[in-house]
Amino acid sequence: MPEAAPEVVLAVDVGGTKMALALVDDTGTVLAEELRPTPAEADPERVVAPLLDAVAALVRRLSAAEGPLRVGISSAGPLDAPAGTVSPVNIGAWRGFPLVERVHAAIAAETDRPVVVGLANDGHCFTLGEHWLGAGRDVASMVGMVLSTGVGAGAVLDDRLFGGTTGNAVHLGHISVNAWGARCVCGGHGCVEMYARGPAMVAAAQQRGWTGGTDARALTADARAGDPVALAVIDEGMRALAAGIATTATELDVTTFVLGGGVSKAGEVVLGPLRRHLPDFAVLPYVTDLEVRPAVLENAGLLGAAALALRLEA
Repeated sequence: MPEAAPEVVLAVDVGGTKMALALVDDTGTVLAEELRPTPAEADPERVVAPLLDAVAALVRRLSAAEGPLRVGISSAGPLDAPAGTVSPVNIGAWRGFPLVERVHAAIAAETDRPVVVGLANDGHCFTLGEHWLGAGRDVASMVGMVLSTGVGAGAVLDDRLFGGTTGNAVHLGHISVNAWGARCVCGGHGCVEMYARGPAMVAAAQQRGWTGGTDARALTADARAGDPVALAVIDEGMRALAAGIATTATELDVTTFVLGGGVSKAGEVVLGPLRRHLPDFAVLPYVTDLEVRPAVLENAGLLGAAALALRLEA
């Protein structure tokens, strides 16, 4: 008998500056892709319009197939996965926006196939992508982290995504590492993000007189060149991140962590101090062999959305 054709799913990755969509088969091969800028608009319908246009364009490219079309959507949170709604911190126009419903309707307008849509936050989809095809493909359990303008995360436990009740589980960036610290935008005190995210480290360096630039890329470049302020600020940020990682490892009993995101691309200037600080916090016997690996995929979020789709019950 001839081999069955690979299943093709629709993956959607919604970010604050761009929306990436792709048809992906069950081997992780991207067959077709559409990119759209995320409109900086106050009207939620103007924001979603290019996304729905790209959805329709890709669905029209699908070959005839039987069975349901499975769709995975990655979005910044917070979100409510059971309700299919999103309120991304980086898309102010969407508050409780019914993204799953809108994507489902756009597909239904193009095909008679049944449609099944799943939603997960971007940290979770990053983790799914790296677990499926990236740095965590050799382990059953791992935590993925995105270190960029924020600190996102997600966990795969025994080869299953741990989403939590609403789909917001493992929000590592909002673990408090200083209970007496300043109040975070989330309402807590001394969260990991307040020290480890790129803009926070840049602001801390500027307060100490650093004038080398305005972004984390300039800060990490100066640290690599030996600038003492840049080195000190990154060291402090990575100590906070190490505390958050160790807390997460201790609670979940997971020892493989995969680090991605824009700041992580600085390499050893970030990973070096992070790994150096981990033994101060990962002290219980079952987490002393904790390992932080660099991410290897450039499109982990999009591939993670595809992995999410492939796991949906048809």
